[in-house]
Amino acid sequence: MSNRMIAYVCLARPLPFRAGDHRVVALVLALAVLIAAGWLVAIEDLTCVWARARSISSYMLALVRPGRRARALATARRCLADPGAGRFRLGRRFVCLAHATLGEASLLPPAKSEPQRFHWHALLQAVPIPSLRFTSATGLAISHSSEGTRGRDPMPGELATRNVVATFGGSTTYDIRAAKATHGATGSPHALEQGDGKGRFFIVNQRGAGLTTTVEHLIQTAFYQTKFGKTPRCAIYYVGWNDLRNAHIPHLDPAYADFHLPSQVDSLKVRRVGGSLVTISPLLTLAMRFISAMLTPSPISVDPYGRDPVPVTTGARCPLRAQHSRDIGHQPPARRHHPLVGQLLNRAQLSGDDLYGWLPLVRDRDLWPMEQKLNAVLARTAKELGDIYVDVPPDSFGNADFVDNGHFSVQGARRFADDLAPVVRDACR
Repeated sequence: MSNRMIAYVCLARPLPFRAGDHRVVALVLALAVLIAAGWLVAIEDLTCVWARARSISSYMLALVRPGRRARALATARRCLADPGAGRFRLGRRFVCLAHATLGEASLLPPAKSEPQRFHWHALLQAVPIPSLRFTSATGLAISHSSEGTRGRDPMPGELATRNVVATFGGSTTYDIRAAKATHGATGSPHALEQGDGKGRFFIVNQRGAGLTTTVEHLIQTAFYQTKFGKTPRCAIYYVGWNDLRNAHIPHLDPAYADFHLPSQVDSLKVRRVGGSLVTISPLLTLAMRFISAMLTPSPISVDPYGRDPVPVTTGARCPLRAQHSRDIGHQPPARRHHPLVGQLLNRAQLSGDDLYGWLPLVRDRDLWPMEQKLNAVLARTAKELGDIYVDVPPDSFGNADFVDNGHFSVQGARRFADDLAPVVRDACR
């Protein structure tokens, strides 16, 4: 090491600690940032062309250029460059500490920016932005109609010769995985329409946003069925998985208003200020989101994720889901034609004691037994109402039919549509 560098880092004798503490701290922080950046590169979460890399580079430059004469100004500059750093008092000056959340991807600029898909709604919390069309960073073809449904607008005069069939469901119905840009929409609603072969049906994918429960489907059925000026002749509901998210939540509101619904605002990033905002500083990002939550009507939802998971023997909120299904069944015109479909899950990936995140109190291995119970409740409810329950054989679907623990692959979506097609042709003709 050269004498100049030794003097710069205050290692030349006599050691001027008070004069050089800001430089030493700056170099230590720069080293910490380099290590964190190296870790992000190692896990393939950082490349040199991303905005995230630029923010970290700016952060490093602010740390290693403290200035020689204006030490207090240099420290302030570092803190402004990274308000996410903690600070402690050292003598008469404040020193910034590197934050521990540098590698938290959700608090750093995204790898690739995408248009916002949803906006806030007073009843449903999040609804799709109409007439939106783009290809996501993962190759997913995102297409919203002019009415805010998932998919395309009907051609002029097309609805005069086709029966309108509405589909309700969560992210699987929305098709967040299978619709590759090279193939267009390939999710089960689209495959159901294409599989008809005779052009008798037009599928209106009412679930424009994923992550939804029977509560949102009840609201949609009651108030928002009519699309493109025509009310559907038939409505198909593929439900269950998202309702289990509310399993074991203490003192759960019957309409999920104290956990699931408020959480949708942040899950789908629809706050008017701060919802999807990220800055160079993780702490500043959190502060902006917190201020936004305090200033907007929708509060931050309760956080059950710190609780221990509950054994499956305790049971889920089956009575609530049954009541929601009955309420949906009594809404016209779905009361006349109302096929209910129990959810399928990828059991090959749901065998451990871990939690995969979306369901805060349900272990992976307990999820499918609980879903089976809810499907049985759905079947009984359909029988009581004189509706149709579609019992798709779960054993006929394997790991290759899913892309994760519950969303269909292209192959799975088509197989699922083939199983539904006979019911749709009979009930919706």
